[in-house]
Amino acid sequence: MRRAVALAARGLGSTSPNPVVGCVIHDASGHEVGAGWHQRAGGPHAEIHALRQAGVLARGGTAYVTLEPCNHTGRTGPCAQALIDAGVTRVVYAVGDPNPQATGGADTLRAAGVEVVAGPLADEAERGNAAWLTSVRLGRPHVVWKYAATLDGRVAAQDGTSRWISSPESRADVHRLRAESDAVVVGSGTARADDPHLAVRGIEGAVQPLRVVVDTEATAVRPGARVLDDAAPTLIAVAEDAETALPDVVRLPRADRGLSVPALLAALHERGVRSVLLEGGPALAGSFVAAGAVDRIVGYLAPVLLGAGPAALAAAGITTLTEALRLDVTETVRLGPDLRITATVAPKER
Repeated sequence: MRRAVALAARGLGSTSPNPVVGCVIHDASGHEVGAGWHQRAGGPHAEIHALRQAGVLARGGTAYVTLEPCNHTGRTGPCAQALIDAGVTRVVYAVGDPNPQATGGADTLRAAGVEVVAGPLADEAERGNAAWLTSVRLGRPHVVWKYAATLDGRVAAQDGTSRWISSPESRADVHRLRAESDAVVVGSGTARADDPHLAVRGIEGAVQPLRVVVDTEATAVRPGARVLDDAAPTLIAVAEDAETALPDVVRLPRADRGLSVPALLAALHERGVRSVLLEGGPALAGSFVAAGAVDRIVGYLAPVLLGAGPAALAAAGITTLTEALRLDVTETVRLGPDLRITATVAPKER
């Protein structure tokens, strides 16, 4: 199952609006004879890739799948039936399918006499498929907030300079995060200060994410901005009453600060976006945190001190320590001189 989880991760960034899924098949004697992962939306599911590789050796064997085999016919046929037809006699899956249109695969397998085991490495499989599971359960994209800061929490110096706080190794890792995401979101402050490009670079075969700029007043993104080139698709989110002649604009209701974050996420979800990488500055990050719309945080901490300048997070609706957003640190990794810290937000904290 751990190998299946690793295989599933290869589909990150290219399967939306479908889940990432990995599958490993052992023959009757316990030897691996097939393996696969869901590679793109509309293409064969993980089980089909693995079954094709296994061929007749799948008969009497065991399939290990990160997600309960689907039970419906969409752009592809039901995987539960494909496993039955291949003669697999045991199916082990990590996470049950919460999608009401596709669930029931375990029952179909059991009805055909297949032994079914649920739950091994469920936590690992859940983390790997967090974007799709968030989409199904909450009806919005999964949001990862990424930032780079000094050891004293500054994202820029007092004069506004910020290039480069983090190391080349950290910046390269950000492109990996982009490649695993359906959309990259920044705000008007970042658009004005940095004229960011936001496309993935240095990762062969990456599917370019949708570049989103939250530009409430429609004044930050000007003709000729790098984000408007043809390297990747772009969407500019503006207020309903803003005047703009830019193409690819979505108009959203205003909130107390800027645009409505739930409305933005709903608009992205309608476009098939299941994972968002939030790269905006402190103000936009604060709006997302205040809206309870941050699921995971990836912070790159550089061994640098500034003593002044903007902090990583601006006003987020937290006024006292008892209201502090408590996180679960899931990973710490050295990247060159920097430290990458990954933390998750518990659902009850959102």
